[in-house]
Amino acid sequence: MKPSRRVGGNLPGEWARGALAVGSLALVLLGAGGCGGKVGVAGATYKDAHPLPPDTLTKEVEEIGTYGGRFVMAQTAAPRTFNVVMANETSSGDVCDGRLFEQLATYDNGKQEILPSLAKSWESTPDGLTWTFHLRHGAAFSDGHPLTSEDVLFSAEVYMDDSLHVSLYDFFKVNGQKLQFSAPDSYTVVVKTPAVYAMLIPTISSIYLIPKHRLEPAFRNGTFASAYNVSTPPESLVTSGPWMLKQYVPNEKTVLTRNPYWCGVDPQGHRLPYLDELVFLIVPDQNTAALKFKAGEVDALDDVKPENYQTYENEQKQGNFTLYDLGPSLNTNFFWFNLNKARDAKGGKKPGTTYADPAKYAWFNNRDFRIAVSKAMDRDAMIKSLFYGYAVKNWSTLTPGNKVWHSDSTFHYDYDPEGARKLLAGLGWKDRNGDGILEDAQGHKIGFTLKTNSSNALRVGMANFIKDDLAKVGIECFPSPVEFNTLITNLRQDFQYEGLLLGLQSATPPDPGMGQNVYRSSGLTHYWNIKQPKPETEAEARIDRLVTENVSTNDMAERLRSWHEIEDALNRECFVEWLPTLVYKVPIRNRFGNLHPSIIPHRIIWNIDRVFVKRPGQRA
Repeated sequence: MKPSRRVGGNLPGEWARGALAVGSLALVLLGAGGCGGKVGVAGATYKDAHPLPPDTLTKEVEEIGTYGGRFVMAQTAAPRTFNVVMANETSSGDVCDGRLFEQLATYDNGKQEILPSLAKSWESTPDGLTWTFHLRHGAAFSDGHPLTSEDVLFSAEVYMDDSLHVSLYDFFKVNGQKLQFSAPDSYTVVVKTPAVYAMLIPTISSIYLIPKHRLEPAFRNGTFASAYNVSTPPESLVTSGPWMLKQYVPNEKTVLTRNPYWCGVDPQGHRLPYLDELVFLIVPDQNTAALKFKAGEVDALDDVKPENYQTYENEQKQGNFTLYDLGPSLNTNFFWFNLNKARDAKGGKKPGTTYADPAKYAWFNNRDFRIAVSKAMDRDAMIKSLFYGYAVKNWSTLTPGNKVWHSDSTFHYDYDPEGARKLLAGLGWKDRNGDGILEDAQGHKIGFTLKTNSSNALRVGMANFIKDDLAKVGIECFPSPVEFNTLITNLRQDFQYEGLLLGLQSATPPDPGMGQNVYRSSGLTHYWNIKQPKPETEAEARIDRLVTENVSTNDMAERLRSWHEIEDALNRECFVEWLPTLVYKVPIRNRFGNLHPSIIPHRIIWNIDRVFVKRPGQRA
């Protein structure tokens, strides 16, 4: 069928109107994007050695920037990989997503819509089942190799590979069938879907393009998961985004420099990025990051303790920085209990064996126990103390910071210690020896170890707060702060934990369909029991059906209905124990132009390709 509906980079129908309203709280801070840019000079410190491609990607800016300088961010965890497909943690994603690697379409936090990137345009057939994407002629990887439809097809094949089963795997299935990719020529990609799929464009925009000429051998011989690891020499790491790897020093820093073949330009035709370097300084914790910022070694902090907000507020003028109030975070905090079972005989476990101790698994798998835990936690007191009042209660992956999808009426179990005690007593658990801790019918003390990442002081504080609250209803909780990368291994590979306190960074765009890997029972981010061959509970089977309903229509009213039913079903089972969400404030040096922090991740460097160091005399 002949393509007839021109999309031109924006989302169709109700979804587009919804997307434009997302995060409207941040609009006051973002201002309007430039429409041509103020007159400026690109400068002479960088000489473009390569001709621009025929199809450049023009980025709107408020000011035409100058070349040179660096921007330094602090990270409290080192990247685990530079393989954008396999990256599952923020520390890797911050470096890879949109920096080292780029998509056909990208989400613009300022405009709050999906815009063309390595695809210059696309259109769909009237029935919405066939989509055609037109690539930019002359786009190239960081080694100068042309980026063509072959790379798109290869990237899609990797993302949809059954054995890799990456975190986005489920996005590429509609009614159990995978999306079909084809390429009639080097600069055209056709995607067919078996049914209307509201997340088609967001899904395509989640594919970060990787070089077939470099990574196909690893994919074919089964070693792709370990390709582009952190020991890969920078010159061997070929990228598709505006940046490429210049240097990685383990546990010290990651340094990116501009991709000399990047097709992005400013409105005057100067190749982007403006900056010479983007540096991720790896620090052990938030306190060290704060000291580095105060010393002038870091230009912005994306992870600030709320108890320090007032200090930053008071020191803005003296320190020549601005503390931006972005409103309630789109990121979440929560913990869950380990309900995973061995799927095969790997690791010496018999299939079906629980990773948690069988007695504890029986508690964790009991809905009343999970509800009692939720009712035992005084979140209001947690906000007043740990968050210094800078937080809101939250019961969903889509927080109060999301102005389109959030609902104040989401079902939840809030603080009710007496109700918690009644539920626990109903399980037949009693404090038989008078030590204040309940025992089950077999005499096991009711308690569990709660792991969290040691580098995050706020989460460590929450774990200790949870310990105190649970003790009041007769449950022992043993907080166990560990190194972040160890947690990821526990979470994804060896399942050596009882309870785990982490969170989720908001997907971009912040749409419930982007959380399919969390809500579907087969998802890699279905944390409490990942990658289920089929739903193991009736509630999860219902949630799977609701997720399918949600992404199978462009009717916004229907999508809102199914989404709120998903939240309700999850929360009635209490599969996760929701914790408060921080109100985000971020300090950033005033010496940079075109920098517009947003509540939508990445909050600070989402447009770092357009950020520049102001020249002396330019208004800060």
